[in-house]
Amino acid sequence: MKGMGMGGMANLMKQANQMQAKMKKTQEELAAKEYTGTAGGSAVTATVNGENKVINLVIDPEVVKSGDVEMLQDLILAAVNDANKTAKEDSQKEMAKITGGMNIPGMF
Repeated sequence: MKGMGMGGMANLMKQANQMQAKMKKTQEELAAKEYTGTAGGSAVTATVNGENKVINLVIDPEVVKSGDVEMLQDLILAAVNDANKTAKEDSQKEMAKITGGMNIPGMF
């Protein structure tokens, strides 16, 4: 920072503010997206939004017929985790576009 004039500092602040505004907009866009995960060869399909809230859950009736509650619970967890993993990867990818791959602590 040594030798940077007031204009340089103001420019740096402006860039930081623009980056923050872009990130906020991207976060809003990501929150509105939907991500689907499956388990057991689509026996269970879970859909989450960009805020990691489960918004839809589809269970194949054939899975319920088996009466294996533990297996069904495992499939639901696996499907939700799969959907959340996709959401997280997408979020990281979109944020990296803004930050240029810089890891900025506390941003996500």
